[in-house]
Amino acid sequence: MPIHMNFIFKCVKIAHEKECYLCIFQGLMMNNRMKCFLIVFLGMLAAMAPLSTDMYLPALPEFSSDFHISASLAQLTLTMTLIGMAVGQILGGPVSDYLGRRNPLLFGMVVFTAASVLCFITSSIHMFLGLRLIQGIAGAFGIVISRAIARDVASGPELLQFYSILMMVNGLAPIAAPVIGGQILRFTSWHGIFAAMAAVGGLMFLLTMVYQETLPPQKRISDIKSSFKSFPLLLKNWYFCGQCLIQCFVFGGFFTYIGGSSFLFQNIYHVSAQVYSYIFGFIGLGLLFMGALPARLSGTVSGASMLRAALWGHLTGAVLFLAGVLLSAPLWYSIVSLFIAVVPLSVLGASSTSMALESCGKNAGSASAILGFSSMVLGGVLMPVAGVMGENSALPMALIMVCCFALGLGAFYHYVAPAHRGKDGGLTSKREEEQPAAAENQN
Repeated sequence: MPIHMNFIFKCVKIAHEKECYLCIFQGLMMNNRMKCFLIVFLGMLAAMAPLSTDMYLPALPEFSSDFHISASLAQLTLTMTLIGMAVGQILGGPVSDYLGRRNPLLFGMVVFTAASVLCFITSSIHMFLGLRLIQGIAGAFGIVISRAIARDVASGPELLQFYSILMMVNGLAPIAAPVIGGQILRFTSWHGIFAAMAAVGGLMFLLTMVYQETLPPQKRISDIKSSFKSFPLLLKNWYFCGQCLIQCFVFGGFFTYIGGSSFLFQNIYHVSAQVYSYIFGFIGLGLLFMGALPARLSGTVSGASMLRAALWGHLTGAVLFLAGVLLSAPLWYSIVSLFIAVVPLSVLGASSTSMALESCGKNAGSASAILGFSSMVLGGVLMPVAGVMGENSALPMALIMVCCFALGLGAFYHYVAPAHRGKDGGLTSKREEEQPAAAENQN
């Protein structure tokens, strides 16, 4: 018998004797193959959002023409998915704290796959909108539970590094998804994209079957109502609320870019669906490489400093993009300015999420749900607004991005920065136990 199999069986035996399934996982984490599996698995779960939206983006103009609907109504199909993901995370977080991580994940992947199949065959726009809502709710279980699993097995700088790796893996989705979607459109219609989504859902169901539970029964909440009762307690933590507001505004601006970029490049700059997918993938490549920074800088640069730099990067890029829209800048300028405006999201996502969950202790599932809801809901609302002036104007998109990123920066300086202010005026790291105390002092 191979050495690694003997090691696994010993871990299982010890865990069984101690009635602690987390011991299995911790033991497996020492095995490189299992560690790689976890990173890829959680990264794919966290990528359910970009897979559900980005793969579909090249098909938006075709979908709009096929159903004879406006750009705003076409973007509403993205909105329904994001709202579903926002609501689904509110449900998925507490349920995973009560039932464990594995069973809710299995349920979510089954429903996601079924909804994708029905989107493939439907011919009614109203039915399609409803199915996109259900698809979003189901996919949200993967998003919120992936963050909770990471919190189950890591803390402190290790958690930041873990989220950084997840953001890097997750960064592959914005690169691959639109490119895959664009290539699918070369051979078939938008229906084929949802067939691909169904295949992804089926794959995630199989991987979830392999996954071992990381939340042992003794660490689960005894009453699911208590998990929902934790929401008001979490919202009383001003530090946590600040992180939620940051993600709400920044992701609102990001999803506005997601919803408007297809019409910007295909209708205003007149590039093909395939070329658009390459442009979107190029910006996604920036997200991927930028995601390596938090892990490299962890321990030398505070999470708060990284968060501040990311927010200023977002705002600078958005202002440059707005100037380009007003001056009718060429294609290359819009690509560069959007690149600057979007790529800091990897740093912001890793640093903000890790700091927020560190301040919430055992309520990781519920806290992750609120964070997920915050990052989705505003983007879902703003997506149709980006197309309010029609398919040939990017001004609403640019204005929304500038306003959202500015509000995110304001939330940082008002709620988060004071908790990390050092004696010299710089931003320092805080231990888990210090963050809630600092937040209470601001209340």
